[in-house]
Amino acid sequence: MAATTRSGAAALPVRSGEKRWTEAELAKVRKELESEIAGLRAEISKSESEIAERMGDAVVDAGDDQADAGAKTFQREHELALTHNARELLAQNERARARIESGTYGVCESCGEPIGKARLQAFPRATLCVACKQREERR
Repeated sequence: MAATTRSGAAALPVRSGEKRWTEAELAKVRKELESEIAGLRAEISKSESEIAERMGDAVVDAGDDQADAGAKTFQREHELALTHNARELLAQNERARARIESGTYGVCESCGEPIGKARLQAFPRATLCVACKQREERR
């Protein structure tokens, strides 16, 4: 497997003027993704437990006035939104990890050109090169 991994790092695309990926650089990105994945899974699990508890509180707090009920509803909705965001980040991290394993990491999903090693080191979940990301944000 080490031979496959070694050839995998060297085979990842880079932009003109950038040095090829080294095993150490790719391992650092992989470790960062794994760490974020573990943290997000723990965060999601904790949030889901808290949300379940609050849903149970809704029955107990049925006698609350409108302001209290509204505040509690707002808090539940806020926690649901944060959990949704954490799930999105988790999916992005898992997708980046899968792209590393499949050898497609670093290829822009829009134009097919290299994303750029520096961009991926700064933002490992990137799926678009800078030009395509700028074009997407202008829409």
